[in-house]
Amino acid sequence: MSNNNLPWEGGCRCGRVRLKISAKPLLTMACHCTGCQKMSSSAYSLSAAIPAEGFEVTRGEPVIGGLHGLTRHYFCPHCMSWMFTRPEGMDWFVNLRATMLDDTTWFTPFIETWTREKLSFAETGAVYSYETLPEMNVYEGLVKEYVVRG
Repeated sequence: MSNNNLPWEGGCRCGRVRLKISAKPLLTMACHCTGCQKMSSSAYSLSAAIPAEGFEVTRGEPVIGGLHGLTRHYFCPHCMSWMFTRPEGMDWFVNLRATMLDDTTWFTPFIETWTREKLSFAETGAVYSYETLPEMNVYEGLVKEYVVRG
């Protein structure tokens, strides 16, 4: 699968929740924050920011897990795979865990965030690195550059 060959499909580990992506990612990321480390049981989480109108749950009923705050993290209720996040106040995109896609061969993180919390051995190969999160006014330029490179 290439980044241009839409739609994409994916799902949780057990297959009870399935997804369909019909819009190209706005940006791809790796997050090194300790929250993502704990929720992914890994050194970092990988995600693709998918425009909300291009994201659809096609089977199953994901449940909210992780911290039950204003930012909602969705999991499969059976296998408990962390599938996607709907960040508070940012309804225009869904932060899909990229590893939920059936084919991830195209995926590379464009940016990495929260590097001040990263494990010393963790490397992603991302083009841009941020100690925390980029300033909101930086995202527009990152999205434009990602689209041009993609």
